[in-house]
Amino acid sequence: MSEVAPLAGYTVGVTAARRADELGALLERRGATVLHGPAIRIVPLADDAELVAATRALLRRPADVVVATTGIGFRGWLEAADGWAMGDDLRRTLAASTLLTRGPKAKGAVRAAGLVETWAPESESNAEVLDHLLKSGVDGHRIAVQLHGEPLRDFVDTLRSAGAEVLEVPVYRWTAPSDTAPLDRLLDAVLAGQLDALTFTSAPAAASVLRTAERRGRYEAVLDVLRDRLLVACVGPITAAPLAGVGVPVISPARARIGALVRELATVLPARAVRVRAGTSTLELRGQAALVDGHLRPVPPAPMAVLRALAASPGRTLPRPVLGAVLRRHSGRTESVDEHAVETAVGRLRSALGTTDLVQTVVKRGYRLAVPAS
Repeated sequence: MSEVAPLAGYTVGVTAARRADELGALLERRGATVLHGPAIRIVPLADDAELVAATRALLRRPADVVVATTGIGFRGWLEAADGWAMGDDLRRTLAASTLLTRGPKAKGAVRAAGLVETWAPESESNAEVLDHLLKSGVDGHRIAVQLHGEPLRDFVDTLRSAGAEVLEVPVYRWTAPSDTAPLDRLLDAVLAGQLDALTFTSAPAAASVLRTAERRGRYEAVLDVLRDRLLVACVGPITAAPLAGVGVPVISPARARIGALVRELATVLPARAVRVRAGTSTLELRGQAALVDGHLRPVPPAPMAVLRALAASPGRTLPRPVLGAVLRRHSGRTESVDEHAVETAVGRLRSALGTTDLVQTVVKRGYRLAVPAS
């Protein structure tokens, strides 16, 4: 028997714009079904008037200190400056400044540009960089901070309160997606219970999902699902901040990396699976599939709702009206579900599981999992 991939049977939502293909491929390699709805759009660097203006401002009045926060952002800034015929001037200006780098990737990008950082923190924490600056003294200093996707409001405001003049350099600025249809479909899947996990790789994407839900008049409904029924995974604490602020529990890997995020999901989701014995078989309920003695068996949504109800009370007979209520809640219908619909769902469940032995009919009473006697 071949080993089942850790995320087989699970559907994972991806909200990323940049590196969405990479994240999706990593998830699919571990067996997941991926639903992509980009929550943001990246403004191309070469077309970003704000980045051009910030670069010109830095060249006119060089900064005493330049903070490089990300490797990809720093490299992109230099490449864009080359395209505007400002690259050489920018490198000379940076070389004459005190360069601080946040983390090894930013340090690598600085050195690849032929520059040398003055200081880098032990961690990859903005807080440690800020603490170093404040201890060094910033009153009266001009400090350029390379941003990456989201404002560093607390960081910048603290420096200004301490007397620094701060120039924000907005590399990779985010805006709303030009086509919101994929994100709308992703939110529909969230509300319909068709996702097992939702991933975020940037704080702007998290904020955009909440704004889109509010725009559609489904804010509270989406929040209820994110808080109680869906596993929400963020690449790191900065990304998680907009969600944590509205009470959404999240999981994050120890290191803020896409690969680590996927590995975290591949550990946490299978650990949440429901496992029961039925007949001589072991069942493991995953997303929209069941492992029957280690073999993956896709199960349609309505029969899966029935299977989950039966597995929640293994061996107990559930009457047809109870299972009808399960199907009604699953479908979102207001009218009752008749016994024929229950029988149809059970029949489809048995077909999906590949055997009639696991779900027993209790004459005139209902259905039960064939739990062996203890």
